[in-house]
Amino acid sequence: MILAIDTTSAFGSLALAQGAEVVELVSVHSPEGFAQVLFQEILRLVGRQGLKLADLEGYAAASGPGSFTGVRIGLAAAKGLAEAHGRLVAPVSNLLALAAAGEGELRAPVIDARRGEVYGAVYDENLRAVVEEMVGPLDRFLERVGDRRVRYLTTSFRCFPAGGRVLTVSSALAGLVAAVAARAFAEGRALAPEQVDANYVRRSDAELAVAQAFLPV
Repeated sequence: MILAIDTTSAFGSLALAQGAEVVELVSVHSPEGFAQVLFQEILRLVGRQGLKLADLEGYAAASGPGSFTGVRIGLAAAKGLAEAHGRLVAPVSNLLALAAAGEGELRAPVIDARRGEVYGAVYDENLRAVVEEMVGPLDRFLERVGDRRVRYLTTSFRCFPAGGRVLTVSSALAGLVAAVAARAFAEGRALAPEQVDANYVRRSDAELAVAQAFLPV
């Protein structure tokens, strides 16, 4: 059984999965942050299935892009629990998780990155990147997509080109994270906790401020 965690937005979620089959999915809406509620929700979920944390075979976490703080909280929880119980972790890109919800040859997940920008990528039916993950204005992403016939996938973004094929996906991504992670575990691609890192795509405001401070005048 794998526990999947997504705290990358205010609409987080948890999932327990046996292989790629989700046993239970729980939405956790916490606009004030997840630090105070996450472990309680995890214990409740595991307890409802008659399990203990030590019974879990591995962990998965949405690794971003998303809220910088939210990404760190979810990854830290998965890494901490995996370290405590000698398990592996599968970090899963939010864009890849969205792509897993789609059908057809080409899937283009899009997440609102604010500041007039989006996070986007294009994956094929085997979830291999055709257009690598990027952040930038929607027009720039659409240029990267080009004339490819894609299905756009999103949880909330609405400003797609006229005639674009769009699938709106539930914001409770933990089930999709679990499904992608199950493949990673089966293929031996899960990581030791210390190897897991965030997938921010865009640098944080703090990093950008530091970089700006060292630009030549």
